[in-house]
Amino acid sequence: YCQDMMEQRIAEGVDTSLDFAVRIIMDSDLTDLRYLYQYGEYISVNETGVAEFLNRLSEEQINNMARTYTEGYRIGFINGRKDITKKKSVNIRYNLGFERMVRAAIIQFREMGLEPVIYRHATHAVNKRGTARIGFTGGNPNPQFDYDHRQDQALFMDSDFVQRKLRSMQNAYETYKNQAAVHGGPACIETFGEEPFSPVTTPEAWALTETQQKLQVELDNESGQIVNRYIKGDERSFTIIAYPVPEIGADFPEIFEEIVKINTLDYKLYERIQQTIIETLDTCQWVEIKGKDDNETDLIIHLHELDDIKKQTNFENCVADVNIPVGEVFTSPVLAGTGGILHVKKVYLNGLQFKDLRLVFDCGQVIDYSCANFETEEENRAYIEDNILHHHPKIPMGEFAIGTNTTAYMAAEKYGIADKLPILIAEKMGPHFAVGDTCYSWAEDTPVFNPDGREIIARDNEISILRKEDISLAYYGCHTDITIPYEELGSIRVIDEDGEGVSIIENGRFVLQGTEELNIPFDR
Repeated sequence: YCQDMMEQRIAEGVDTSLDFAVRIIMDSDLTDLRYLYQYGEYISVNETGVAEFLNRLSEEQINNMARTYTEGYRIGFINGRKDITKKKSVNIRYNLGFERMVRAAIIQFREMGLEPVIYRHATHAVNKRGTARIGFTGGNPNPQFDYDHRQDQALFMDSDFVQRKLRSMQNAYETYKNQAAVHGGPACIETFGEEPFSPVTTPEAWALTETQQKLQVELDNESGQIVNRYIKGDERSFTIIAYPVPEIGADFPEIFEEIVKINTLDYKLYERIQQTIIETLDTCQWVEIKGKDDNETDLIIHLHELDDIKKQTNFENCVADVNIPVGEVFTSPVLAGTGGILHVKKVYLNGLQFKDLRLVFDCGQVIDYSCANFETEEENRAYIEDNILHHHPKIPMGEFAIGTNTTAYMAAEKYGIADKLPILIAEKMGPHFAVGDTCYSWAEDTPVFNPDGREIIARDNEISILRKEDISLAYYGCHTDITIPYEELGSIRVIDEDGEGVSIIENGRFVLQGTEELNIPFDR
């Protein structure tokens, strides 16, 4: 059934006539919460609670929430110098309960000439990828069950299946090539606040063998190439925004309002401050990051050499477009010379908790790793291999960034929700490092410019550039951000050729002249 399942899955992603969810959103009486059960998804207090909460907001508030989201998508095309007028569809992904906001967003997208495509998250092992839920989804009554069954494809994964799935995928995209060519990419509404989940190892759960892991890497690589041929990376964009759910606690209404404020912070203010940071970073080729107290982070990051500092930069000035909210400057490091230890005492990645996570880098690649989730080293290493390395024997640092959103950080401290925030917000709350592909994967040849007109030249590293010789060697199909919170951060300094440093952050506070306003939330 692989051919049938792949064709259905790909059609759902690009064919606007498959409007099952759209009709529920646009035609239902959203004040009658029975509409939620029309999806056939599990409905928890989070879904009903969000729907009830949004029903208490004014039409203006709902439209403003939707406008932040849809404008982020539109501006992503503008900043990427891509033509949104060539696109006819947008993939909306959301958790049930947000229909009132999604309805407003659909109307706004239609004003841009974009029709929605909305599909259910994958439920069968042929289409699933680990524990990820991509598409529309209800609640999750049993995260441990999903974790136990994340590798059920081990039951049938072999080279014949891989080739059959790739052929099926190619055939399906060929069938829907016209719809795929005008698809603009995803617009995602993420949620957070669910009770943190730390999985346990179940011996009976299926797991990929070493041979199957290599086949999975091959499958991911080849399927990425197929998708990019039909939905071209240098022509598509995306946006992501996140909101809390009632499970976050009794302060849910206050936290929701706080997140709305964070999602609509003054991007001009952040653009100016972040430009100051970028101008300092661009004066050197090395950045040193150190932890403090019992955080053992000690990293050196090698930056690309700039030929003309008046026209070129290494760092993108990230304001509120594709990654909402505002608050980071990021780059793709040079792998040679990048190395050291990345250590975080506790972090949540894709909904999974990692305790005492350590990654050791040499020449920009992870060469050793450990955590303290399980009793044995073998279990801990397998946990990292499954959920961070994705079974690659080595994986590079695809991104280095400095988060500047101290407002979000202090809101997390005030409400005690730091462990529940999604990476979308958490990555803005300190320096972060992504392992896997660069931020520009599949679109490295498309020029990208900052608001000051300078071109970001750090779109490639030594691995992604291999696409020009053998594309199968260039991509990993993953990008996992790991953030060091401000309270664990000792310093971030740019280092010149003489070993002298200029500090951007010391003891978790911004000290670079021109960035002092970022400390105001700390002082409050």
